[in-house]
Amino acid sequence: MIADQIKAAIRDIPDFPKPGIIFKDITPILKDPVLCGHIVDAFIEKLKDTRIDAVAGIESRGFLFGLTLANKLGVPFVPVRKAGKLPFTIKQKAYKLEYGTAVIELHTDAFEPGQRILIHDDLLATGGTALAASELIEEMGGIVAGFCFVVGLGFLNGHERIAPVCDKVIILAEY
Repeated sequence: MIADQIKAAIRDIPDFPKPGIIFKDITPILKDPVLCGHIVDAFIEKLKDTRIDAVAGIESRGFLFGLTLANKLGVPFVPVRKAGKLPFTIKQKAYKLEYGTAVIELHTDAFEPGQRILIHDDLLATGGTALAASELIEEMGGIVAGFCFVVGLGFLNGHERIAPVCDKVIILAEY
């Protein structure tokens, strides 16, 4: 089962980035090309009945599987970047974090209004960044077709926070 394979590969790092946090490090997954392929295949299987016009990967770890997923689906990849990283005309969205605020950006020509966008990131925690990405996509005329994550931290209730946007929320391994 894919969830078991993912959990077996993930490394827990205590007290990172601050005391009391147990960081779920996905980098050991990246050393296993077979597991990486299984992860993308699992997403493809779960998305088989969903119309997707583009995949939006959230910086930076959302780029890791997001681009491969977009390529397998035969759709464009749209990078959702931190402020100041995109060189063309952009639209921004500021949002609150547990410890402050952040800003994400998209190029204004990243997709056409009415297109269905899948939002991807490696991990769903509180859902703040995924929610901000969905709001930015909707403000630009896109439709959120779903969310997909390699890992979810269920105890932080991110799923409940993003589910009102779209009920298609895929999490391959839940903690």
